[in-house]
Amino acid sequence: MTWADFWALTATLNGRATEANCHRLAKRLSRRPLPDITAFAEHHAEALYRLDQEQFGSLPVIGMTTETGGPFPQSGDSFLYARCAVVAAGRQTWENALADPAEFAPYTSLDYDGERLLYIPDEAYELATGKEWHRGTRYCYESFSNKEGWPHLRT
Repeated sequence: MTWADFWALTATLNGRATEANCHRLAKRLSRRPLPDITAFAEHHAEALYRLDQEQFGSLPVIGMTTETGGPFPQSGDSFLYARCAVVAAGRQTWENALADPAEFAPYTSLDYDGERLLYIPDEAYELATGKEWHRGTRYCYESFSNKEGWPHLRT
């Protein structure tokens, strides 16, 4: 599977990682050969990993403030879900966000929740095989795992 194939499949989401959109994508993916499901998972993890950078993770949550009125920081989970929302929005949005943190910022809003995107490869595999998928990917998409993106966290 090429990046073009990955983004073409992601376009099934119509820009949002809703339950219905994600299920539709998982069904479409489940009809493809198992190596495509694995390749989709790899591209998916890498796309999230590449967004795992301090310049994005340090942006405040839009529409929220601390008790003192200051910017409300993203948690590790909210940052992951914001990255998922960017990927769900499609290739152009993802590329724009990588080039400019201002393009990423709107996805920190509580109006965007891309969490459901995380489960698409697992759902597709289960639909295709009837079995649960215990998989790993080359890239870890958990927040703060991209050491190059978080220079001060390097050990």
